[in-house]
Amino acid sequence: MSEPYREPGPVMVGRYVVYYQGVECGEERWRLEPGSEGLVASGEQETLPPHPMPNRHEYRAALGRDGRLTGIEIRWTVGGQTLLATHRADGAVWRVRIEYSGHVKEQHGDYPDFCEVDYGTHLMSSILLWRRDFAIGGEHEFPALRIGPPYMAVSPERMRVRCVEEGVRDSGFGRHAAKRYVVSLPPRPESEGYTFWADTDGF
Repeated sequence: MSEPYREPGPVMVGRYVVYYQGVECGEERWRLEPGSEGLVASGEQETLPPHPMPNRHEYRAALGRDGRLTGIEIRWTVGGQTLLATHRADGAVWRVRIEYSGHVKEQHGDYPDFCEVDYGTHLMSSILLWRRDFAIGGEHEFPALRIGPPYMAVSPERMRVRCVEEGVRDSGFGRHAAKRYVVSLPPRPESEGYTFWADTDGF
């Protein structure tokens, strides 16, 4: 995008297909709409075999007018067990409350302006791109609060996003100009990270 951040229209909805080793094994359905302070992103993602960890998670995230995450609630179900994780920014502090099997865990840590939140859905990758502009070969490195299993708690890491190529890709809406990004966690090598394509709007 030419602008660092741009609010979409009144409501946007989308669907991503999830693959594991080239085999379709689930989907993510999402929705973006205006909220009181910026945007609200909500969705659900379900993975099925042959994915190694079949599960379902529903999320609702709040974003400020600058496109920065200010909170996210996650309901994660694996088998017959469900966990609720509530994350929120409290000024420059990120607070987490996790409820699981009658137990509560809490966590908090720094959330400075230059820090991002990373959560394993395709829509969250789009949100990460909205606040940055990438040319081919360009990269951004920053501290990130990574949310994930086993408790959907936070693990602080350094994250690097690098734009490595551009091309034209097929989508459910025809062919689109797109760029490929590689995400890694320095000092670990890029080969341990992941890659994805996104169009000029970050989707």
